Amino acid sequence: MALITSQKIAAYYEKYHAIEVTFAREVIQVTGMVTQQIFLKCGGDFWPCVVYTTSMEGAKIVANIKSGIVGKLSQANNMGNLRFCFKNADADSPVTFFVAVKITGNAPYDKSKDMNLFTLQFTQRPPDDLIEVLGRLLDANYNSVKRKNDRINLTADAVRRLKVQINDVAVFIQQVPRRCILREISFSGAKLVVMGVAKFLVEKESALKIDFEDPYESFAIQGKCIAADAVEGRQDLLAVALEFNESTIPMAYKIRINDYLSQFLGGQEKSGGAASSGSASPASPAAPRTPPPEKSAAQNAVEALTAMKKAAENEPAPKDGH
Repeated sequence: MALITSQKIAAYYEKYHAIEVTFAREVIQVTGMVTQQIFLKCGGDFWPCVVYTTSMEGAKIVANIKSGIVGKLSQANNMGNLRFCFKNADADSPVTFFVAVKITGNAPYDKSKDMNLFTLQFTQRPPDDLIEVLGRLLDANYNSVKRKNDRINLTADAVRRLKVQINDVAVFIQQVPRRCILREISFSGAKLVVMGVAKFLVEKESALKIDFEDPYESFAIQGKCIAADAVEGRQDLLAVALEFNESTIPMAYKIRINDYLSQFLGGQEKSGGAASSGSASPASPAAPRTPPPEKSAAQNAVEALTAMKKAAENEPAPKDGH
């Protein structure tokens, strides 16, 4: 698990403790839940089960009742422990822990004769590990709406902290791939520099492929090109704005953006404002003035795309035959 302060854990619990998370396939993948290692413990017996939903106050699980679980729970006054297991990116062994529960109800699951849906109430506050897993997920979802237009200017410092690749990125416009340079990203879209003609790009369906490192993740986010402006001094380059289709934005991408905004730009929540990528430093009369990040990003984009164009022009043409 990532390092996180006790204050952040307390804030997650206070804000999201009652909200249920449904463990669909994407959520299982993002949280790293090890589904084969989830058990309901009663006495000395363990029953494999599937987490259907969970909050920081309780859970709903699905289990096979032919194993005798209902009778065993009845003997134990419907008290037990739910074992959670999540992958740990910082270690080879997973994170496992138990949460004391009281079974408050059960009913057939989806009209099944073998499987029941059990409702569990946590008898005490769950371990911080569970609060962190659920809190990061819920916080990313919440801020993806509240801070959807907060843009991250991709300076060198922001790129390093985000571990995002910005050079030679692929954008597909009407399924045609184009190489581009990322300049800004947000929950809801991106700005990039690309070669092309504006009328062939604006209002066209698009998909942006973004790669992150540590751990490696690659996202193809669908959307639409909503604006294309000429780069000053370059007729062959355009500064393009993409708007993502909200239903296709991966949860893992939201978490990446939210972790960065929360950690480095926690106090900046001006909707639509470009976010600064580095921590503020005291002003110094002797310190040399540096060019604004936006100008530096544009210059880098122009230079990189110019290099791409020259490389393409110098590439020998294919010969006929073998």
